[in-house]
Amino acid sequence: MGRITEDLIRRNAEHNDCVIFSLEELSLHQQEIERLEHIDKWCRDLKILYLQNNLIGKIENVSKLKRLEYLNLALNNIEKIENLEGCEGLTKLDLTVNFIGELSSIKTLQHNIHLKELFLMGNPCADFDGYRQFVVATLQQLKWLDGKEIERSERIQALQNFPVIEQQIGEQERAYCLRRAKDKEEAQRNLQEEEGNEAKGRSYPGFEGWRLDFSLKDDEKRNQIILDLAVYRYMDTSLIDVDVQPTYVRVMVKGKPFQLVLPAEVKPDGSSAKRSQTTGHLVICMPKVDGVITGWRQTSKPGESTLDSSREHTNQRSKQIEKLEVDPSKHSFPDVANIVQEKKHRPRRVQSEPKITASEEDPDFEDNPEVPPLI
Repeated sequence: MGRITEDLIRRNAEHNDCVIFSLEELSLHQQEIERLEHIDKWCRDLKILYLQNNLIGKIENVSKLKRLEYLNLALNNIEKIENLEGCEGLTKLDLTVNFIGELSSIKTLQHNIHLKELFLMGNPCADFDGYRQFVVATLQQLKWLDGKEIERSERIQALQNFPVIEQQIGEQERAYCLRRAKDKEEAQRNLQEEEGNEAKGRSYPGFEGWRLDFSLKDDEKRNQIILDLAVYRYMDTSLIDVDVQPTYVRVMVKGKPFQLVLPAEVKPDGSSAKRSQTTGHLVICMPKVDGVITGWRQTSKPGESTLDSSREHTNQRSKQIEKLEVDPSKHSFPDVANIVQEKKHRPRRVQSEPKITASEEDPDFEDNPEVPPLI
């Protein structure tokens, strides 16, 4: 649950040096805020307040914002317009896409004499016959409705037909309130059924722990195993802990274990877990490794499973690869001993000496004609 805290406001008040008491503009959109509170005490000088895209169900605690000019509450859960009489300076109000079905509640805005722009599109009341005429005749200070300017002739006609239109709006409001009450009852029943089915499940080989509905799919196309676990839709994700191991997966849900032996060996580091946005289920994708195992079937040896056999075969193969030797017939290597021996007994080559010229002869040298010359 998101709440409006002093720290939250300070973090969004950097443009004002994190000083909140003198803030004139504040943006708290997309914070999952469920209740409108504290702002009228901490930020009384506000002129612009953005609260769109939250979970606010009621307009409250803003009556002291006398200087507030623009209030944006689009995309929330508001069902009724109320508690805005004290916002004396309000000129623009955006209530786009809420659950406002009581169109007559706009009468409370008659006290906001400076209100010029109003947005109600996307609400159930905007589908009522005579919706625009009713608003135009009720709030005569308005200049724009749903982004469209209100012409003088349009207001005159709306005022003339107001008694009939008011009766039509009242009938449609009552019909809507009945449908809304039935929808709430049905939603409550569905919620209770989900809570009742939370601990239910079905048996599966290798299952241990808490019983929950689930499906296990072998996605051969992507070479992965997908576990779809039907956890409670509105359960906080922080209460779920996932542990993926090569041969099994364990999920802790509210401290209770759900454990399942996998039909193939997976890669824990490459696995991912996320919540489905449509069903709220926990979806765990686990990529398979090469050389997958086939399950926990009994082998010929008592007490040995195919998992053990596969691992033993893999280990043996790894050991063979580590001890692989090169075939001498295909690859030759020099014999170091022979190289040393050959070098030891290698005959010394006689090199020719340079021919001596006459100028370089020794004075005591005598040339014997019987001795052949050196080559």
